[in-house]
Amino acid sequence: MAKNKNRNTNRTPGNKAANTKNVTAKKAGTQIKEGVQEAGTQVKEKVQEAGTQVKEKAQEAGAQVKESAEEAAREIKETASRAGEGLQDAVAKAGEEVKQIERELEAEEQEFTSGVKARQKMFSNETREKALKLRSSAAQRTTQFRESAKEMSDDLKKLLTKEIHEMKHREKRRSAEMISIFARHNFYAGGFSPEELRTTLEDLGPTYVKIGQIMSSRVDMLPESYCKELEKLRQNVKPLDSSVVRAVIEQETGKKIEEIYKDFDDTPLGAASIGQVHRATLLDGTKVVTKVQRPLIADMMRKDFVLLKKLASVVKTINEGNEDQGEQIDLLAVLEELEKVENEELDFRVEARNTIFFKENCIDDETKVTCPTIYEDLTTERMMTSTFVDGYSVSKKDKIAADGFDVNVIGEAILDNYVHQVLDVGVFHADPHQGNIMVTREGIPTWIDFGMIGRLSEANIKMIQDLILSIIHLDTEALANAALAMGAGGPKTNREKLTQDLDGLISKYMSVTNLEELDTAALLGEVMDIMSDNYIKIPGEYTMLVRSIATIEGVMEELCPELNLFKIITDKLLERAKKSFDLQQSLMSAGKDIMSVGKKASRIPSLASDALNSVIKGRTKVKFELTGYEPLMANVTETVKLIILALFSCVLFFGSCILCMTDIEPKTVNGIPLMAAVGFIFSIALAIYTVKKISQLQKKK
Repeated sequence: MAKNKNRNTNRTPGNKAANTKNVTAKKAGTQIKEGVQEAGTQVKEKVQEAGTQVKEKAQEAGAQVKESAEEAAREIKETASRAGEGLQDAVAKAGEEVKQIERELEAEEQEFTSGVKARQKMFSNETREKALKLRSSAAQRTTQFRESAKEMSDDLKKLLTKEIHEMKHREKRRSAEMISIFARHNFYAGGFSPEELRTTLEDLGPTYVKIGQIMSSRVDMLPESYCKELEKLRQNVKPLDSSVVRAVIEQETGKKIEEIYKDFDDTPLGAASIGQVHRATLLDGTKVVTKVQRPLIADMMRKDFVLLKKLASVVKTINEGNEDQGEQIDLLAVLEELEKVENEELDFRVEARNTIFFKENCIDDETKVTCPTIYEDLTTERMMTSTFVDGYSVSKKDKIAADGFDVNVIGEAILDNYVHQVLDVGVFHADPHQGNIMVTREGIPTWIDFGMIGRLSEANIKMIQDLILSIIHLDTEALANAALAMGAGGPKTNREKLTQDLDGLISKYMSVTNLEELDTAALLGEVMDIMSDNYIKIPGEYTMLVRSIATIEGVMEELCPELNLFKIITDKLLERAKKSFDLQQSLMSAGKDIMSVGKKASRIPSLASDALNSVIKGRTKVKFELTGYEPLMANVTETVKLIILALFSCVLFFGSCILCMTDIEPKTVNGIPLMAAVGFIFSIALAIYTVKKISQLQKKK
């Protein structure tokens, strides 16, 4: 009954409503769950669909990128391939060029030539640079000359037995002989005058006559007066025996004469103290000349120079009559330079190198001007072989005309080539006298004998250009600047005096209206004299050039006087100046100068105000410097010294006279005290020395 009652209680209306809500909630939850699941499925489908699309797009983009990359790679590969082929061709071509250059160098390798066959065009800046490169490379190359034998061959020793014995005997007494020669020429009296130097060299022997002849053209080492005096030297040398000449050639070449020459003339064309020249014909029929050095001469001269330098330490200086101590020359320095020159003369390879360089760089057209060809395999330190010049000296004007050649054409070719040497190559023949310029049977001027050549740098040529153009434009200030740039001024150099002297030179030539009236050597010589008078030391290359110009002008004066070297040089220099003129650079330089002047001008008022304030406040000091009185003071000082010496000589003489009246021992055989006799001797010697010095001082005034 109770259980039934409870069941009935549970079936009330409230319970039914709750049950209904529960059922509804379950249905709603089921619906929501189904909706969520359906939405999730849709989202999943959408995501998968979007992912598929993205993947497809990515694959499509990747394919496009891949295609682009492959296309770019193909282009890069093709470009690189083309570049590689071009580079490979360039490398191969460069390699061929290098091999070609190596082949040329192997065939033409020379110690001082560049081997470059491109010739310079006249007065071109580009050509000048090429010439400088040629000169630079020439110093780096080696010429294939044969090496001289270090020892004399047995055959040559047998031939020279007598000479070797005489040389050994001479060495023992040579020192005393040289001292006696120096003493005979009064070296102790204060040095050598030009005439004394010449006669001393003549007494020393033919070897030193040759040295003097070399020095006569070296105005860069000796004053003009000495060079002119040394030109009077003449050689009188006995030729070498032909058997000795043949033995020297065989020793130097290592071959028999018959293996070298088809014909050899034993009679020399000329003989000198160092060597002699013979005509010969090579096996191929080429006519040549062979210069052979005298055996023993090199050793003899080297030993003599050792003795000369020892004696030079006693002589010390040479000067022209001792009249001007400022013009004294250090004899030891001259001897050392002379020794270098002589060593070059003794090495025939030096002249051979000069000849080869000259032919390759100074000769543009061998149908107009030429020079001999050197045979390197027949050239050593002691012998030199070159082609024979079949012709005659340019001094034979009548012979030239008789052979049907125009002397003016020949003279113009010589001058044009000479100017080319000086202004284009910077290497010129330093001794162009008539004997060194031949005319062949074909009428071609030929330079010979390159034992001495001059060298000029680009800066040297620019200074010469400035100097000559300033003379043409009558610009004294520019001429003074050029003179100071060419040489080295000393403490006594006075620019004002230099300008005045040069102004006088300009005034002298102001009336000249035709350049053909000017003498190049004389004009440059006057400029050099003014520079020397103003204590400007002139480098040797300029003095050598002036001497060379004077020589070539003398040759032209005899051959074709209507040709004027100054006009030719001036025309070329003007052309050179035009080519080197840079308008833009000149305008910029002028603009800078104007700006500089403007800045300085703006400071004038403040500077003037400061100067006036200093004057008002008494702080201004005026300093005077007297110039030009140094020679006067030197003369006064020298005169006072001589007066003192004269007074001392008189006092010594009178003192000796007083001693004669005393009975002082010891005495001479004449009964005069020995002390008095010594006093007499010293006073008389001092008086003679004083009178000589006074005479020299009077001459100097």
